[in-house]
Amino acid sequence: MNSILTANPKEHGATLQLRRRSLLASSVGNLLEWFDWTIYAVFSPFIAKALFDPSDPTSALLSTLAVFAVGFAFRPLGGILFGTLADRVGRRTTMITTMLLMAAGSLLIAVTPSYAAIGGFASLLLVVARLLQGLAHGGETTASYAYVSEIAPPRHRGLWSSAVFVSVSVGTLFATALGAGISAALPEADAAGWGWRIPFFLGAGLAVVALFLRRGMMESEVYEEQIAATGERTPATETPKLSRRTLIVRGLKLMLYEGGTNVVYYTWTSFAAVFAITYHDMNPSSAFLASVFAQLIYIAAIPIGGFLADTWGRKPVTLIFYSAFIIGIFPLMGMITDEPWTLFIAQSIALVFIALVAGSKPAVLSELLPTQYRTRMLGFSLSLAVAIFGGTAPYLNQWLYGEGLGWAFNVYIIVLCLIGMAVVSTWRETKGVSLQDIT
Repeated sequence: MNSILTANPKEHGATLQLRRRSLLASSVGNLLEWFDWTIYAVFSPFIAKALFDPSDPTSALLSTLAVFAVGFAFRPLGGILFGTLADRVGRRTTMITTMLLMAAGSLLIAVTPSYAAIGGFASLLLVVARLLQGLAHGGETTASYAYVSEIAPPRHRGLWSSAVFVSVSVGTLFATALGAGISAALPEADAAGWGWRIPFFLGAGLAVVALFLRRGMMESEVYEEQIAATGERTPATETPKLSRRTLIVRGLKLMLYEGGTNVVYYTWTSFAAVFAITYHDMNPSSAFLASVFAQLIYIAAIPIGGFLADTWGRKPVTLIFYSAFIIGIFPLMGMITDEPWTLFIAQSIALVFIALVAGSKPAVLSELLPTQYRTRMLGFSLSLAVAIFGGTAPYLNQWLYGEGLGWAFNVYIIVLCLIGMAVVSTWRETKGVSLQDIT
């Protein structure tokens, strides 16, 4: 892979080293964002005891999870807000802002006094912190998709953009591992009393490192060329503008493409182990361990997905993904029993196919939108798709399987994948296209 990143220096010019440093800075910041986002879910039982009324543990935990949902609800607003900002003031500035906003939310959670000390104000401060993080998370996803694609060499844009989902997955696993480590290292009373605050302090502290790296990032040359066309830091006015109808149609197509990918992604990354535990009585610790190993395979497969998208094209690998779940969702879900190895095999197979999309998604989406609209459109389409399809996937899975209608959830996935396949079939192949040529 290193040889790919360093090949043909003339193609990358004198800025190759800066491009690689910028890719690293973007990835580290993205990893931190997802670490900060995930530790809330990992430590939610401890947060419930510390920042909500402990006299009703069930209500406290439900309230904590409700606050988690509030953060998800603000992701679309963050995507739209920071997507517009990235088109106006630049990708680099926006990504520094979203990183600091996420870190500020983590620090606020870390220092919030307990419910016993300040009563309901503790819960209020937690809500404020998660609102900040929801805004930051939506904005970071939008800006990083566009930024990594724009600084990448055109022939290897898929491979470079795979760094986005690698950092996402590593950040999530890091948060989960830290949760397991703190729970194992500290007595339960200490973990509930102060130990749960450690990862939030750590997330805020690591922001200093990420800030140092991101301050040295280059601005996207594609974006700078767009600005140079007008001489002002607003979306270009000299390039052809898309009509409102065209923007709406493209946005809806992106949402339909994202529908199938999001439902499949959240089903197999976030809920597979819970599904095995809940409906097949799998031992919890064994289920989570099997899931961790499956996700390690997924992380290794993501760059391969990006490389294949650069080699075969964007459309073939995306259509293979959709076809795999149209054909395979019933066998994969049916493969899971109470034996942990069945979860490992099923989840690994599913995640390898998901890696085909994850490895190239930032490149695919960026190549479909002109620079002057790119982050705004990504912010709108991605965030709404996550809220509508991704955020509801675990709930629908649990509800339908609980009602004995698991087949309906599988059919739901098949329908969304068929729709996504139909949308992608209408797209032109964009492998290696210059982003400046997209209209």
